[in-house]
Amino acid sequence: MKILDMPVDERPREKLLQRGAHALTDVELLAIFLRTGVQGKTAIDLARDLLNEFGDLRSLLGADHSRFCQAKGLGDAKYAQLQACLELSKRYLSECLKRENVLSNPAETRNYLLSELSGRDYEVFACLLLDNKNRVIKFEELFYGSIDGADIYPREVVKRILQYNAAAVIFAHNHPSGIAEPSQADLMITNKLITLLKLIEVRVLDHFIVGDGYGISLAEQGLL
Repeated sequence: MKILDMPVDERPREKLLQRGAHALTDVELLAIFLRTGVQGKTAIDLARDLLNEFGDLRSLLGADHSRFCQAKGLGDAKYAQLQACLELSKRYLSECLKRENVLSNPAETRNYLLSELSGRDYEVFACLLLDNKNRVIKFEELFYGSIDGADIYPREVVKRILQYNAAAVIFAHNHPSGIAEPSQADLMITNKLITLLKLIEVRVLDHFIVGDGYGISLAEQGLL
């Protein structure tokens, strides 16, 4: 059945306009992104096939250029379109954070850090540099590692904080394993940085650990 032959309230685009994007399934959202199908298949059929092939939406959206373009119905144009959409979402979240005190909306902070660090196959240690009203000055990726971890150099952290005259900081790093539970090494480096930054009167508000689609806040866990 062609999409135009479906009842109006079952067509992905019309359903989105009537009920909002949250009402759509992954298949329906992907079908809107694809816009058209391939010979013998509607955009909905193609979307369903792609999710079955890749396993889930995260794996599809996180696929590299070569893997993405190997799939039927995809290619350079769709890859460029997808990357533009993902980057727009990151910039939207970043702009939202810059407009307010990050502590007033912890969910937005979490979503932004998830968008930046989820899906990496190597560890990244980053920070949100904040002014004295806890508004974002800059997001900085400071150190890169392997699948097992990254070396953190406190001296370099201090240098970057002083460079931007930050009054507070939120640290974040990802676990490529997808499991966000804090390790002893995570707690040790966090405490070391807290102690060091107290000497220059910089507050450590939190340390987020990003896993596979979720994040753990050390502050919420009472571990700061």
